[in-house]
Amino acid sequence: MGRFIEVPARMLPEETLKALLEAFVTRQGYDTTDTTGEGMHGWVAELKTQLSRNELIIAHDLELEMTEVMTLAQWRSFGRDVADDEEEGDY
Repeated sequence: MGRFIEVPARMLPEETLKALLEAFVTRQGYDTTDTTGEGMHGWVAELKTQLSRNELIIAHDLELEMTEVMTLAQWRSFGRDVADDEEEGDY
């Protein structure tokens, strides 16, 4: 089994998904002090849209037992592709 698995957003409780997306916004350095009044809420809504368009991935690291939002480029840097759920045979 590989180290990382993709977690479908629909499988997460809403509060967990929101916390993951907020952590991603913070980690990526998004400006949450915008003048539209949306702030963090606006970024979370945008990221949910990106998740629905498969532009972002939620990945669980089995080794570190951590779950994070990643861009496709980050996901692919781990040698994975979207919906790459086949076992890799490293037992």
